[in-house]
Amino acid sequence: MRLSLLPLGAFLLATPTLSVPSFTGEPDSSGKYWLFAPGITASFIPYGASISNLFITDKNGIDRDIVLGFDNATYYSVDPVHPHFGGVPGRYANRIKNSTFTLDDDGEDYHIRPNENPTAAHPAGVNTLHGGPDGWDHRNFTVVSYTKSSITFSLVDPDGKEGFPGEVISYITYTLSNRTWDAKMVAIPTTKKTPIMLSSHTYWNLDGFANTEAPTALNHTFYLPFSGQTVAVDSILIPTGEISPAPKGSVNDFWSAPRQIGEGFSLEGIEGNCGGGCTGYDNCWLVNRNYPYDWRSEDKMVASLTSEWSGIKLEIWSDQEAFQMYSCNGMNGSMPIKATQGRDDGTGSRGVEKYGCVVLEVQDWIDGINHPEWGRGPKQIFEPGGDPYVLQVRHRFSVDA
Repeated sequence: MRLSLLPLGAFLLATPTLSVPSFTGEPDSSGKYWLFAPGITASFIPYGASISNLFITDKNGIDRDIVLGFDNATYYSVDPVHPHFGGVPGRYANRIKNSTFTLDDDGEDYHIRPNENPTAAHPAGVNTLHGGPDGWDHRNFTVVSYTKSSITFSLVDPDGKEGFPGEVISYITYTLSNRTWDAKMVAIPTTKKTPIMLSSHTYWNLDGFANTEAPTALNHTFYLPFSGQTVAVDSILIPTGEISPAPKGSVNDFWSAPRQIGEGFSLEGIEGNCGGGCTGYDNCWLVNRNYPYDWRSEDKMVASLTSEWSGIKLEIWSDQEAFQMYSCNGMNGSMPIKATQGRDDGTGSRGVEKYGCVVLEVQDWIDGINHPEWGRGPKQIFEPGGDPYVLQVRHRFSVDA
């Protein structure tokens, strides 16, 4: 048996709604695995262990699909742009300087396949982004458990893949509960010491791309209550080793009070804030909570994102100690939204405009493997027989009238 959904063309020609089928224990005809819980419905796919749809009912009673993705699971593997839609970047998320790192105990330089910032001398690129050209979010995971409210994916990453040492076995578990999406990522090295840093790379638009007043996500209010510092980077977003303050009222101040993302675009420093020639955000903030703490505690929320237009609010808790926000500076209208998204009357753009979304990534300090002075080794370097790598994140949704 399979999930029976409305034909794609039936979505959003009027008020967008979700045809919610009963759980059957199998993927639907487009290859998506659907999960259900009170107030929340989501779909996931094996490719990259990615989230593909997430429905929350807005303040007007309309179901909004608030994450980017494709209508059919088969599109992910053939899209030439590969924007990391909703996947798990790995084995090492974010950027690795010069596509190289050294493990202290053996002194060996490990060279990872580059895939970003090509030059004449280095046509493949001068650094590595999200684990390389065939990182984890480019690969098909195996579904090892699937219930009405939870799914677990697994991937075996072989020794030497993309240049990383040792085999790693991973388990990615997503669970829905009352208006909540929990993710737990576990990675276990089996043969050699190796760096591991994962993340969740979800693209959000809390209006479901239906806002008739604002086509971008710059109207979303962002808050990072524990993040008064950022990792300083160069023109291609490689960490320099410096930790920069985000003074109150500055372009990267989202800690002193919640602020609309678009407000930062009128402040000094927004040009080049996301790299050379880039205006916007693609920044890593440190999450500074006083030890000891329980990351699940109500007062330890690390980030929130809110849309006044839809009334939907996303609050995030995590055990990770850094947080990346990307304001979709590279979008240009050519990336399509899903049939489950868009304006209620079917008008308006069917592509994602520049700044039309926000990517929120929980992770550790970026490129920490190349900055031993930061002391991130216990959080990023793992070996057989030791503690596994673990990332936990909770997304909780509410709606303000």
